[in-house]
Amino acid sequence: MKTNDNNLIASKSFDFAVRCINLYKYLNYTAETKEFVLSKQLLRSGTSIGANVEEAIGAHSKADFYAKITIAYKEARETYYWLRLLHRTGYIKDLEFSSISNDIEEILKIIAKIQITTKNNS
Repeated sequence: MKTNDNNLIASKSFDFAVRCINLYKYLNYTAETKEFVLSKQLLRSGTSIGANVEEAIGAHSKADFYAKITIAYKEARETYYWLRLLHRTGYIKDLEFSSISNDIEEILKIIAKIQITTKNNS
């Protein structure tokens, strides 16, 4: 099975999913104040981005590709929401938030450009 190391959004969304998993583990098992509900939401949406990107890569048509990449964008928006909420409530410190929010903002920009390009080429 070929990996998607040469596909920028596939690679970035996979790496981001790993970060979300590690943040989830930290918030549930290591952090001084345990957090279970919001971190689970973050885990689900943060790992879903890459899963939908992978589905888009394997799409059977341009319409299918566009639908899957749009779902990935929505999941990225949701993930950004959970990250901001975790930060604002003090579960994620400023430095941690700055780093991971930069990643999700970059992913959102890349997916938005993919959506525009796909729509323009249809």
